[in-house]
Amino acid sequence: MNEEFFEKEVGRRGFLLGSLASAITVTSGGLTGLVLSSGPSAAASKFVVNVMGSYSFTDVATGCNVAVTVKSGIRRIVSNGIPNHKTGTFPNSGNPNTISAQKQDFSLSTSPKMGNLQAASMGAGAGVAINGVIYEPGTAEVFNNDPKSGWNIEAFNTFRNLGLDSSNAHVQPTGTYHYHGNPVGLSQLVTRSGHSPLIGWAADGFPMYLDRGYVKAKDAKSGYKTLKSSYQLKTGTRASGPGGTYNGDYTQDFEYVAGSGDLDAGNGRIQVTPEFPKGTYCYIITAGFPYIARQFRGTIASGFLKQGGLNGQQGGPQGGSQGGPQGGNPDLVAAAKKLGISEQTLRDALGPPPPNLVAAAQKLGITESALRAALGI
Repeated sequence: MNEEFFEKEVGRRGFLLGSLASAITVTSGGLTGLVLSSGPSAAASKFVVNVMGSYSFTDVATGCNVAVTVKSGIRRIVSNGIPNHKTGTFPNSGNPNTISAQKQDFSLSTSPKMGNLQAASMGAGAGVAINGVIYEPGTAEVFNNDPKSGWNIEAFNTFRNLGLDSSNAHVQPTGTYHYHGNPVGLSQLVTRSGHSPLIGWAADGFPMYLDRGYVKAKDAKSGYKTLKSSYQLKTGTRASGPGGTYNGDYTQDFEYVAGSGDLDAGNGRIQVTPEFPKGTYCYIITAGFPYIARQFRGTIASGFLKQGGLNGQQGGPQGGSQGGPQGGNPDLVAAAKKLGISEQTLRDALGPPPPNLVAAAQKLGITESALRAALGI
């Protein structure tokens, strides 16, 4: 792809009607299809892209540009990183950055080989979605703004609002929009009943799926279930760093417990899918930690290995700024005292991470600003 790809705009309907012989097909056989047009046309009631092959499109409404070419064992994904769905408002109170078009270019093997798990660097990209937006589970935020502390703040935490939108995404200082969990807006545009759709490609080339899979991994007739991670929250209190009870605010609050869920330490499993009826290793995007794979079975593509995260970018909204008051957890006992309520009442209002401060404030009958002031965030 060249500069023209990033600059040329093509009308959605004009592109569809002009390219029916190549990239645009009506899915059959249950394969994942990315919906490009929600309304009928003269040619078909709904147009979709078969994401297993080559395709390209421009969405004038959102500004999304993506071109995927599958050739000679390589899947090349070139995009401007703009999603083909609505996003939250950026900048916002938790994320000061503005979404801007990028020049992203990834080449992944179409036949990745399984090996021992290897971890990606903290804050690195984990893969790319079928709409060209990157997946990045970790953040650049660390305890006390000290990368050597050994405590990495999770995107879904209880004490710092990182400005995630309804698609579990926010924006890097470079303007790169990226997903930290289930890309809800994209998920709603993918056609599939039964098994979860193929939602992207991991950094090593293996496919990524949402968390609805077959009960028996290798039996397409075994029914469906929600696949769960095998990572569990540790018990007790942190012996160093931020201290306090393990509650999921930090990556190090979790540990892998083999057999406690459906997936391995890479948040994946070998399974059959509609796209891979003979079976393949797949990474699963789960509702719980680690949400998106952070360890990989195959060889990580070079575009995901550069210093500082994906293509040299920082993973957090402020490129590594500290994640809470003095870099630690808010003192809920002190906050409750300020508000004139019990600590348990405050915890009940905040709920599980990530907390919805607007909803919590409403439960407590106070303003969000008053709640933030009491929490010191």
